[in-house]
Amino acid sequence: MSLLEAIVLGLVQGLTEFLPISSTAHLRIAPELFGWRDPGAAYSAVIQLGTVAAVLIYFRKDIVALLAAFFRGLARREPFGTLEARLAWFVLVGTLPIGICGLTLKKLIENEFRSLYVISGSLIVLAVILFIVEKRASHQRTLADMRWKDGILIGLWQALALIPGASRSGTTLTGGLSLGLKREDAARYSFLLSIPATTLAGIFELKHLLEAESRPSAVALWVGTLVAFVSGMAAIAWLLRFLRTRTTLVFVVYRVALGLLLLVLLQTGKLSPLSGTENVAVPGEPGTPPVEKQITD
Repeated sequence: MSLLEAIVLGLVQGLTEFLPISSTAHLRIAPELFGWRDPGAAYSAVIQLGTVAAVLIYFRKDIVALLAAFFRGLARREPFGTLEARLAWFVLVGTLPIGICGLTLKKLIENEFRSLYVISGSLIVLAVILFIVEKRASHQRTLADMRWKDGILIGLWQALALIPGASRSGTTLTGGLSLGLKREDAARYSFLLSIPATTLAGIFELKHLLEAESRPSAVALWVGTLVAFVSGMAAIAWLLRFLRTRTTLVFVVYRVALGLLLLVLLQTGKLSPLSGTENVAVPGEPGTPPVEKQITD
């Protein structure tokens, strides 16, 4: 991976991680458009650590308050006594679905799910769902009104983000809006909920990426992560400011347009559904295992 690729992919990751348009989809699409190799799900997960750092710094006061309330509640044997303590528990419980599904579907996520047909379909389908929810939601509730059911349901929505193109930010934002949360509150909770899932995914994949025979250089990893951090900070500030006065309609239109464009490019042969390697059989004795063959798009 060249330094230019690392910078571009880091920028794409940071700008799209927190907007409801799917960072995974854009990290899959960008290399296809530029004729680069797909960096893979592992690289995408690792540079997400840059956007995790952006959330930690941007919401440092909220995070300190939640952690302090969580441990204070345990010490006093009143784990759900305050709003901050309850939110901390909601984030914990809401992380379980994506963690369980992520481990169960790991192979599909790293291979079949990265098909551009899957990505285009999820971009469009989730855009339609977001549009319906946006129109029917009350937009009246705040984080103070959240209950256990809300935390669990938004966690289930987050698990849908394992499908590339769905968008973790998009699914959790949709889940929050469907429960009547105000747009800014739904986005704020989405950011907090992202911390455990993206941190654990990044650390888990970093180990496997470092053990792989073919992997990006340490410089490419550091540059991509740093650029993702800087652009992620900018994206968080912009989105919170944007949602105070505007709806999510612009993201709905963008998702549908991008999904349709992908389908057109796929049908005309401008893009291939999958890139990387595929298993092909080697002529020889019966039972000879297949070998990996590099596909050139």
